[in-house]
Amino acid sequence: MTTFAPAPARNTTKAILRSQIRMELLLTARRGEAVVLAMGVPLLVLLGAGLTHVTNVPGGDRLAYVVPGVLALTVMSTAFTGQAITTGYERSYGVLKRLGASPLSRPGLLFAKTAAVLALIVLQLVVLAAVGVAVGWHPHVTQILPALGVTVLATTAYSGLALLLASVLKPETTTGLATLIYVLMLAAGGIMFAAPGGVSEFLPLAAHAEALRATLSHDQPVPLGSWASLSVWAAVCVVAAAKKFRWE
Repeated sequence: MTTFAPAPARNTTKAILRSQIRMELLLTARRGEAVVLAMGVPLLVLLGAGLTHVTNVPGGDRLAYVVPGVLALTVMSTAFTGQAITTGYERSYGVLKRLGASPLSRPGLLFAKTAAVLALIVLQLVVLAAVGVAVGWHPHVTQILPALGVTVLATTAYSGLALLLASVLKPETTTGLATLIYVLMLAAGGIMFAAPGGVSEFLPLAAHAEALRATLSHDQPVPLGSWASLSVWAAVCVVAAAKKFRWE
């Protein structure tokens, strides 16, 4: 006769992260209107600036300039603006406090949120790229891997910055500041018109947009300046978020 001997133990880190990523994706799916809204502004920019001459863009191919910029804008909209606002209210409502009592670690939560938002971003970019192709954009598919690599780096930077703001500010303040940063980035990030001199090497949105234009529109490698800028942003934002993140 065997004797039942309970052996409670902490689950593996891999299983914990997998469960949290699945939960983050589920919660995102329930906020379908937020996902649609995050694509709404980029889609309007794509159609407005790409198919009309409301703005002046460098070069003779408007879509080659505008579509990669819109893809970069979508990454920022979802990974930074949307995530900062959502996480800020999760902390305010006590959701993060409850997670803090679970086996999930602080770096684990940051990783899970970044991974989940990256999965959503890939889906959004596929849809917007398809719209771009439908209206006449001709991307170089052989450059998808470097474009994806720089997009992962940009997503990491935005996610770190979003979680940093959501950790140290009240949700109302986070919402206002995240929206302000979004508007300023849209205006100065070189999406609908050329970015001011030197900006493309500093602002993450401009650096990401330039990287996508080089790879997808012009079949060239990612500029070293874009790699450097996004790497610095990712490193600084992730480290700051890991140190300053608060459960409540």
